[in-house]
Amino acid sequence: MSETIGKPILDMCCGSRMFWLDKQDDRAIFSDMRKEEHTLCDGRHLVISPDLIADFRQLPFSDNSFAQVVFDPPHLERAGENGWMRKKYGALDKANWREDIAAGFREAFRVLRPRGTLVFKWNETQIPVSQVIALTDHKPTIWQRTGKGDKTHWILFLKE
Repeated sequence: MSETIGKPILDMCCGSRMFWLDKQDDRAIFSDMRKEEHTLCDGRHLVISPDLIADFRQLPFSDNSFAQVVFDPPHLERAGENGWMRKKYGALDKANWREDIAAGFREAFRVLRPRGTLVFKWNETQIPVSQVIALTDHKPTIWQRTGKGDKTHWILFLKE
């Protein structure tokens, strides 16, 4: 697709681009299913402004389009409707989260080029990472735990 020309990276659910060194990195297409702004409980301004509104379960890109795909889906199944955690991180559908994350993995690998890297991030505050990784047949290459209590996992995959 023409929008991927010159853009080797896709962030499938960019949110506010929290971990990006350059939040405007011109090598990336930033995608999310929501565009919104909020003032959080501590007064900080949260901006979710993707380049493209898209659902990670059904991406509008051709197969093998990106050298690197970033997949940092919502990780909360319990979050207050108007709570700051939902605003900041989004929320999973309690009934369908397994199907949704499995579909996200399928889409990530579909749009990833052969020998491309998938960067997957998960925080297991509510759902153990083992339940999430079981939703893909792909084998990770690198797995690093970080954050408070080692609850955040950065997992890399290489597409064969």
